[in-house]
Order: sequence, then C-alpha cells, then structure tokens
Amino acid sequence: MLTKTILTDAVKIRNTKTGDQKKSAVLSYNEWDPLEEVIVGVVEGAVVPVWDAALQATTPPRGSSFFKKYGGKPFPREMIEKASKELDGLARVLTELGVVVRRPKPLDFSKPYKTPWWKSRGLYAAMPRDVLMVIGDMIIEAPMAWRTRYFESFAYRDLLNEYFAKGARWLVAPKGTMDDNFYNKTYDVGRPFINNEKQFVITNNEIAFDAADFVRCGKDIFVQKSNVTNDMGIEWVRRHIGPEFKVHAVEFLDMHPMHIDTTIVPLAPGKLLINPSWVKKIPKPLNSWDILSAPEPAKPFDSGLYFSSDWITMNIFSVDEKRVIVEEQEKPLIRALEKWGFEPIPIPFRNFYPFGGSIHCATVDIRRRGKLKSYF
Repeated sequence: MLTKTILTDAVKIRNTKTGDQKKSAVLSYNEWDPLEEVIVGVVEGAVVPVWDAALQATTPPRGSSFFKKYGGKPFPREMIEKASKELDGLARVLTELGVVVRRPKPLDFSKPYKTPWWKSRGLYAAMPRDVLMVIGDMIIEAPMAWRTRYFESFAYRDLLNEYFAKGARWLVAPKGTMDDNFYNKTYDVGRPFINNEKQFVITNNEIAFDAADFVRCGKDIFVQKSNVTNDMGIEWVRRHIGPEFKVHAVEFLDMHPMHIDTTIVPLAPGKLLINPSWVKKIPKPLNSWDILSAPEPAKPFDSGLYFSSDWITMNIFSVDEKRVIVEEQEKPLIRALEKWGFEPIPIPFRNFYPFGGSIHCATVDIRRRGKLKSYF
C-alpha cells in the first residue's frame, strides 16, 4: 500500500510542467543559492576502512600502518565522540540559520559482507557529499569506488524513499563488481606519472565515481578524474543528467586526486577559491571568474589525521552567496574570505578531520532556493 502511495504521489508531481518543480523536495543547481534543506552526516558506528588497493593511492604514508593494523575495527570511541559533537554543532548552526537539517540512520558498519569476488566491512555515514549529488530535482546515488563503501548509501535509504515520494527523481548508478581487474595492478603510489601520463589506482573497465569529484555551477558541472572516479563514471553522469547541462572534465596537479573540494570551490557567481599548490592554470570557462588562492592551512595536522590532504581546510560550505561555514582555527582563510566580501561562520570541526573530510564533506544540500541558469 505504501509503495502504491509513493508511486502515485511521484507520478502526480512529475506530470506538472517541467519548469515547475516547487513540489519536489529536492532542488539544487549550484553550490551557493540560499540553502533550505541539507543532510548532515553521522559518525556513530564508524569503522576503520579495511585496507585494500584503493586506499594506498590516497592515504598519506603516516596513515597506512594504522589502516593495516586496525582495518575493519571500530574507530576509537573518544574520536567518534569528539567528531559527533562537532557534527551536532554543525547541524545546530544550520538549524539556527533557518535550514531544515536531516540526518542519516546510523548502521552497524562493523558487520562483514561479501560478494562473489571479495569480502569487506563498512566505513560510516559521515560524508553524504561523497555518496549523493543533487542536480535540479534529481538526486544521484554514486556507486563509490572503495569496497568498504559499497553499501554506504543504505544509511540514506529512508531519506531517499521520502524524497522520491515527494517528487524527486532518484537515479542510482550501477554498482561495479570491484573485482581484482577493477584495480590497476601496476599502480605505484610513488610514481603518479608514467611517460607523462597520470596513473590511477582504478581502471576504466566499469563505471566508478564518487559524487564529491563533481561540483555544480548551474548549467556547467565540473569533474575531475581521480582515484575514485574514472572516465566511464564521468560519461555515465554526462549521459544521464540531460542536454541542458554541460560536464567539463578538468585536471589539476594533485598527484593523488580524490574529491575536488580541496582543489576548487565555487563560492558565488564569478568567485572561485583555489588550491594554489594544485591549480596553476584555471580551466575554461572558470578562468573568466575572480580567483582567490587559499592561504596555507593555519596549523599542521597531528598524527590523528589518517587519510586526508592538509588542504582539507578548503572544504567549506556555503549557506548562500555571502555566508560560508569555515573551521574556526583557519584564521588566515577566514580573513581572506572577509576581504573578498564573504561573511564566514566559524565553527569547531577539527576533530572531524581524522575521518577524512571537513564541513562540505559532512553535508549534501538537498534544496536551495534558485533556478537553473548559466554563469558563463
């Protein structure tokens, strides 16, 4: 009976005019329109990822021994409690700003699972940005490229069912086998380039992408090929989102790329924050925008950071064209944003870093108040 109700509601909404999407619970075209609804992740039940070929490409050397020793076991309770407190603080700030905040259902990620080709355990539901991408009234569920994240999207299943019932289009990318042929057997983390060609740990023999390798600027969407996103994954997104969008594949100097938010961050129409270490040439058509080079991270990370770049400090989140949420210790970045006309909202979030992300990673914007347009 519930399924029939969901389908009836969805058909009624999809039968409205294409340009009238007011009834859809999901609607967002860029990274800066006024935020109305957001999912904020949870870190309860987080498990250290099981070590495999995919992790070696993006894990700093100081972290590999930790993964190899503790992979498949729960993160230390103290780490989870500190990070959870900061996630709750982010949710509270957003609620106080008038934003509807939703949270995924914590799962027992310690349960082992297996496919015909391999076995693993889960990771967490802390980073909805990695798993889900909203383009217009469509929410895309990424296939992911780590075995340990194969079933991560199920933490969001209740929310996705609800959004579908309220009119959203829900598109699920095909899951790959992730068998041994999915990985580049000759990949050498110490040789990111061979014969002037960048090397990646995943091959191109099946569709793979994380949502966090894509960034939206209205009718133009930018994506980087990385150690979790391949050409087939990019092409799959290009074919499915519709002819009104143009997908631009861009490349930067990050030797071990994984997720675009520590490389380029569109903050408002015509304003782009960049990582000066990895971006030496602004890709078209973003080169027509004003550029702010992010300051160096304010404080060096301690040994608790296991699988993130120091530039995770760039992983900030826009509430609208002026207000942006920033980690409170990043004073140089806060000052730079203020000089650029933004209103930073500083919050404590450093204890979340060891889980591999920051403020933008911990969110996915479900609804922003705006329309589809071109910014170039």
